[in-house]
Amino acid sequence: MSKTETTERDMAEAGDQLSTAPKEDLPGGGGPTLGVIGWIRWFWRQLTSMRVALILLFLLSLGAIPGSLIPQNSVDDLKVRTFKEQHEVLAPIYDRLQLFDVYSSVWFSAIYLLLFVSLIGCIVPRTWQFVGQLRGRPPAAPRRLTRLPAYATWRTGAPPEEVREAALAMLRKRRFRAHTAGDAVAAEKGYLREVGNLLFHIALIVMLVAFAVGQLFKSEGGKLIVEGGGFANALSQYDDFKSGSLFSTDELAPFSFTLNEFTGTYETSGPQRGTPRTFEADVTYSRGDGVRKRSVIRVNEPLEIDGSKVYLIAHGYAPVVTVKDAKGRAVFHGAVPLLPIDNNITSTGVIKVMDGYRDKSGKKVQLGFPAFFVPTYAGKGNGQMFSQFPALVQPALNLGAYQGDLRVDGGLPQNVYQLDTSKMKPFKDADGEIFKQTLAPGETMTLPGGAGSITFEKEIKEWASFQISQQPGSGLALAGAVAAIAGLAGSLFIQRRRVWVRAVRGDDGVTVVEMAGLGRSESAKLPEELADLAATLHSVAPTAPEAEAEEAPAEGAEK
Repeated sequence: MSKTETTERDMAEAGDQLSTAPKEDLPGGGGPTLGVIGWIRWFWRQLTSMRVALILLFLLSLGAIPGSLIPQNSVDDLKVRTFKEQHEVLAPIYDRLQLFDVYSSVWFSAIYLLLFVSLIGCIVPRTWQFVGQLRGRPPAAPRRLTRLPAYATWRTGAPPEEVREAALAMLRKRRFRAHTAGDAVAAEKGYLREVGNLLFHIALIVMLVAFAVGQLFKSEGGKLIVEGGGFANALSQYDDFKSGSLFSTDELAPFSFTLNEFTGTYETSGPQRGTPRTFEADVTYSRGDGVRKRSVIRVNEPLEIDGSKVYLIAHGYAPVVTVKDAKGRAVFHGAVPLLPIDNNITSTGVIKVMDGYRDKSGKKVQLGFPAFFVPTYAGKGNGQMFSQFPALVQPALNLGAYQGDLRVDGGLPQNVYQLDTSKMKPFKDADGEIFKQTLAPGETMTLPGGAGSITFEKEIKEWASFQISQQPGSGLALAGAVAAIAGLAGSLFIQRRRVWVRAVRGDDGVTVVEMAGLGRSESAKLPEELADLAATLHSVAPTAPEAEAEEAPAEGAEK
């Protein structure tokens, strides 16, 4: 046998079972062809290999990208419809690829399930193998310790038995699993590396389960509430609502809340002028027991009620307006929420009068007023009508006016913040243009021809938009993420290594001590650790003087 083959055999013996990674059957070699069972076994081993698990994990991450960039039906139907209208060529392709429903698509589910099976198939055999290693003992020392990467030796006058006992006590004190095997002490340490590896993979399974539970049993809805308004956690109360396929409306927690006041403050000077400083929604809430309590909801500080979380996600202004007909009778009075279009809360929307208004001839007519609101108006002649600051410093409301049919009775869904003018006619001014006027709080716009008026009241309310969600798998996902980080840290920073200490009496009667170490991966710390162990053992079994070594009689010789 050549020197190279001997070295490889010694290294194989020393490193036996340092890893729980399954051994792969290598194809080729002129062996018999695989049958059906053989191919199934080969496919299973490939699927449960670490390489394939990493590939599937990468594909899952890659597949989640379009779910973040492309509007999803499960999140916002309106954005999906808008995207389809704006991209007539891409939309059919995305539909075929199920890119509007990424997380429930066939291809994403296939990757998800394959990864789940791969991780389970990878963990189970490795766990049993690791348990077997824990129940066993570190292997005996190789015949030639000099071939291992970390090695130390010296001669001592202490008896071999005493050296081995000292080495065994020292290694156990250093938390090595150690035992005496023949003329050497075998020890092993770093089992937490494999524990961390297994924990990381188990944590991935936990997060996959949490993701599945969250998708199947989740519920999420939005509600815009004007100051003074309220909300009860019932399906009919939501502006929009999405839930998992296994969610039941009976699982909605019984609670309600009222928005007492919204408070927003902003930086008034400097380069950060207009930057929000405070967003708070003062609410009064009640559980099913009827007891009312007060709380403050802030951004990233939701109100938690019986497993549901109420998040504050947006806010804006709701000018209070009064619409009167030609006879001066009020046909509409209320706060109308308008949607912000920039950081200074320049807002747009529509005031719709659907019932109660009649024209001069007594015919029922519907009115629509496109509205453009700015909380801080720069004044006429100072450029376009955009807000200069997000707080209510100098509010102004610009209104247009239309009459006709709002098309709200046709049964088709309609955006409440947009005006369908297909069956409406604008009021005209003296120049034949669409009648418009900019109002300050307290001012009134009189419609042409004595058709009535609309007043911008001095009261301006604020509104807040809330997201009410139930995520049953969030706690499980958090636990899985923390466990994954801990397991990954253990598998990266803990090294599995073995140490052997051999003590035998030489031909001249002096004890020869050999120490060697082997790690699962190369590391500069292993030689340092072996040097430290050797120094500790050397204090118990010091180097024999040269004279003593030369004059010591051979074992069995007469004195």
